[in-house]
Amino acid sequence: MATVAQWVQGARPRTLPNAVAPVLVGTGAAIGTGAVRPGFALLALLVAVAMVIGVNYANDYSDGTRGTDDDRVGPLRLVGSGVAAPSAVRTMAFGWLGLAMLAGVVLVALSGTWWLLIVGAVCVLGAWFYTGGKHPYGYLGLGEVAVFLFFGPVAVLGTAYVQSGPPGALSLIGAIGVGMLSCSVLVANNLRDIESDEEVGKRTLAVLLGDRDTRRLYAALVGIPMLLSVVGAIANPWLLLGLIAAPLAYSPVRRVLNGVRGRDLIAVLGSSGAVMLVWSLGTAVGLALALLD
Repeated sequence: MATVAQWVQGARPRTLPNAVAPVLVGTGAAIGTGAVRPGFALLALLVAVAMVIGVNYANDYSDGTRGTDDDRVGPLRLVGSGVAAPSAVRTMAFGWLGLAMLAGVVLVALSGTWWLLIVGAVCVLGAWFYTGGKHPYGYLGLGEVAVFLFFGPVAVLGTAYVQSGPPGALSLIGAIGVGMLSCSVLVANNLRDIESDEEVGKRTLAVLLGDRDTRRLYAALVGIPMLLSVVGAIANPWLLLGLIAAPLAYSPVRRVLNGVRGRDLIAVLGSSGAVMLVWSLGTAVGLALALLD
């Protein structure tokens, strides 16, 4: 039977920046219009956090029951390591995804944006079928596409929309940047697991691209958001605040391009999450300060 500490490990806390970052940027965009609604922002954060934890447990269950996690470097896999029964992990996944759905329904009801229920349903299905079902899209090289969409445009623009209505063009720049940085975390994770994934037939984008091109992709996913800060500054100079993340980005990009592998990539995962959070915070403040112009 898994301990509380092992359940916490299984939730993969290092991935929680993926939940916080889009809500930061979306709320910053809402503040910039003068129409921020803090309660809605907190509900959006609850949806995002519950969704991330739910998908992590769902991946643990699906990969574990397939045998994909039997020989894997990185955080504890509850099913793959045998410390928790598959049924218990599946129940935990359903519980967190259910919490995300409940919070989402409350947010939609209070904001009156009923069409977002369809978006929410697609997100939950995307969370489960990432590694679940007979033909998981995460095994077909489409994981990064889903992460970009769900944690970029969907989460950022959705957070902004429920608070202030249709978001502007600069919000889209923020959404693209968050989506790319969120992808960088997944790419670093899949770069670490190329060999083990290839052995079990899990064809992630990293497996399809190969080691060298995956490293180049990682560098692009981290670097382009910095360029977006400069481009966005043409309309709103405050967006240059996103560049406070640039010094933090140097080390993980250099390490990845220099060929770090295996367990050493675990540190890159943490650094990538930190870059995403700092860039998102700087960008959120920049979007919020648009109210002063």
